[in-house]
Amino acid sequence: MNNARLDINFRALRAFHEIVGTGSVTEAARRMGLTQPAVSRLLAQLEQQIGFALFHRDHGRLVPTQDGLLMFEEVDLSIGSVDRIHSLVRDISEYRVGHLKLVAPPSFSEGILPDIAAAFVARFPKLRLTIDSRSVETSKAMIATRVVDGGFLKLPLDRPDLRAEKVVTSETVCILTQSHPLSSTPVLTPTLLAGVPLILLGLGGMARIEIESAFSRAGVRADVRFETHTVGSACALAARGLGIALVNELLARSYLRPGMVICRFSPRLLNEYAFVTSSISAPTRLAAEFLQQTRLHFSTQA
Repeated sequence: MNNARLDINFRALRAFHEIVGTGSVTEAARRMGLTQPAVSRLLAQLEQQIGFALFHRDHGRLVPTQDGLLMFEEVDLSIGSVDRIHSLVRDISEYRVGHLKLVAPPSFSEGILPDIAAAFVARFPKLRLTIDSRSVETSKAMIATRVVDGGFLKLPLDRPDLRAEKVVTSETVCILTQSHPLSSTPVLTPTLLAGVPLILLGLGGMARIEIESAFSRAGVRADVRFETHTVGSACALAARGLGIALVNELLARSYLRPGMVICRFSPRLLNEYAFVTSSISAPTRLAAEFLQQTRLHFSTQA
């Protein structure tokens, strides 16, 4: 036989493997879903191709030759590897294995994502899910470079390397205690909030800029007594009567305690959130499934 590489028929190798393993061409054919003559032909073609006998023929019985036993050891390993690959392919295809990595703002991760994640894991209980929280710019970079599969960010993004699908819009509202003098006022304006202690999220964010602009247009200075960086902490401060928190209503609802109320804020300020993936390539299958779950979650909340 020359040194040219043999393109051995995999089905023929499996037939050989089944015959050795079961000791019977009939049983090998049954396991492979073939006829007995078809398995016999595969074996004959394999022996002809490799140039040596794999079995002794002994009164209708097939007894592996020494060469056949040597070959069986390697074929057994190869068949096992291929079977594991097939099993892995099925598991991946049916979402029984995998790791989805997401990034989201802390308040979104604490207030909104647990419900979505719970429904997602109920559908795919074998999957692993990682949710990270970073600064806005770091989150954008992680998504763009595919360090994570996707994430939730506030719009606008202003980056061509990111792909965004808006999933929810929420208003900025006022969170205060029922005992506050303004708690029965359905709509609070900058004029009504003049001189009232306020709790706002930290400087630099778009929501903060919009709130301060609203006060500026009304000719009123916002009396900011507390600054924090999460909606949860802003609501906790408001619950202790330390001021009125101006925050995203969607994120705030998870932190409302008995004795707290929500009042509308005017002018109307909107907060739009999107599920974001890298525009460099198509979203991963897991990210696409999580986006579908997110759409379903917010469609039922409407």
